Amino acid sequence: MSDRIREKMNQLRGEVEAATKRAEEAEAKNKNLEQQLLEKEHETKSLTIKLEQLDSQLEKAEHSIADSKADRDAGESTKMTNEGLTRKIQLLEDELDAAEKNVKETVEKLRQVDVKAEHFERQVQRAEQERDMWEKKYEDAVAKFKAAEKDLADLEASMADL
Repeated sequence: MSDRIREKMNQLRGEVEAATKRAEEAEAKNKNLEQQLLEKEHETKSLTIKLEQLDSQLEKAEHSIADSKADRDAGESTKMTNEGLTRKIQLLEDELDAAEKNVKETVEKLRQVDVKAEHFERQVQRAEQERDMWEKKYEDAVAKFKAAEKDLADLEASMADL
């Protein structure tokens, strides 16, 4: 009978060790996911700053285009100056197109980063829930172990009385 109790205690110890290991693994995974989330937040912040800079460049380019068109419309410059301004306008429009394309790409990247951040947040929540579940199982196993110890002590006491 005491062999069965020892065997049960060993089994409970094994379960406790396994639960502890899984909890530690879940915490490590959680920490890793939190680090990845932090990196994504930094990347988002960096892309936001880049987007603001591109918006500023876009605004400057639009002002420059407007200024160039005003100069062209004024007709105060010569044909050669007009040709130069036309080339400048074309370059600025190309820059504007490139800046708009870059802004669209940056916005798409930000959207993807937001999606990834949400995904990682859900993973973190699942990991926390799993960790909480394993902690509860661990506490239950410890309670069962203590109850088994008490039962064993009671059994030993009753056997000693016999």
